[in-house]
Amino acid sequence: MRRKIVAANWKMNKTVSEALEFVDELKSSIRETEEAELVICPPFTALYPVSRAIEGTCLKLGAQDVYYQEKGAFTGEISPLMLEDLNCAYAIVGHSERRGYFKETDIEVNKKLRALLDHGIRPIVCVGETLEQREAGQTEELVTRQVEIAFDGVGQNDVTSVVIAYEPIWAIGTGRSATGEDANRVIGLIRRTLGKIYSDEIAKNVRIQYGGSVTPDNIAEFSRQPEIDGALVGGASLKASSFLAIARG
Repeated sequence: MRRKIVAANWKMNKTVSEALEFVDELKSSIRETEEAELVICPPFTALYPVSRAIEGTCLKLGAQDVYYQEKGAFTGEISPLMLEDLNCAYAIVGHSERRGYFKETDIEVNKKLRALLDHGIRPIVCVGETLEQREAGQTEELVTRQVEIAFDGVGQNDVTSVVIAYEPIWAIGTGRSATGEDANRVIGLIRRTLGKIYSDEIAKNVRIQYGGSVTPDNIAEFSRQPEIDGALVGGASLKASSFLAIARG
């Protein structure tokens, strides 16, 4: 049985003091027996204080990105070794904003994913299509290719350590979300792709989230879909109450 995972991607939001206020509010409301695994992905500047603040709770820490080298002359980058030192359990790779604004390629996503696995950090790898690609009927081809390249060189023993987030780019931060049925169909495609690479038995144990304008009002539509294992939440994760409502939705 796959356990639902709900991750808060704060993006470039929240100072350290705001992050700690959020954690304090969330800690006062969560139960240790939460049905979903809860992950908080603050900006790099807040990783250390949030790591300290969630010690002894069921909350997990995640980073929003990583560089694939351990150390070196890479000004401004953060390595998996640094994230490991902060007790990061997860890190997001391949988010559409990284792919779009910073021209991150599928090959770079694969390098980051494998670097995280080498350091015992679970990747949350994002895949998804633009509106133009969707309207051109390219969703299946594009998402399949993203998954195949992301998992290139990943051994079968590591596959279930990876979380996949299907995030249709046209639904991120736009107020538009895919229907539950649409998201379930594409996530089913992702799982079948993993089945072809590895095996159906391995694929059925991989957790695959939906992301893209998820709110407390629409989470039930996604939660009742059999292939969807939670959500990667953007704007609605900036308030503790709405994040928790989504996690329990």
